[in-house]
Amino acid sequence: MTHHLLPRPSMGLPDIFQMFETEWPFGERHAMRVETYAEKDEFVIRCELPGVDPDKDIHINVEGNQLKINAERKHEERTDRHSEFFYGSFSRTLLLPTSCNTDDINAEYEAGILTIRIPRREVEMRKEIPVARKGK
Repeated sequence: MTHHLLPRPSMGLPDIFQMFETEWPFGERHAMRVETYAEKDEFVIRCELPGVDPDKDIHINVEGNQLKINAERKHEERTDRHSEFFYGSFSRTLLLPTSCNTDDINAEYEAGILTIRIPRREVEMRKEIPVARKGK
């Protein structure tokens, strides 16, 4: 299923993000809620990821124009009479616009929110394609 998350601005910026979604193994549709938006010089992705350790449990990869976010939640609650575990792995894959500079991505985690910032680069939107003459 593909979604266009932001309206096309009047300045001709292409659709910012299209998303392929993966299912949470326990039936919830979106265990990792994501919001995306554009700021002046960058694209921003914010993910709700409470209860994860950013040093061990979050992995972000770029392959071509796809940004993949994988996370694993491990949580244990114990009382005198009861012990309960909450855990699971989940991921989201986002298609990035061609104007993303994937060489300079920055990710930060604070208070259960993962924020990924991707700088934009100028991309020539119009290109003349030369026609080669074959034969005579």
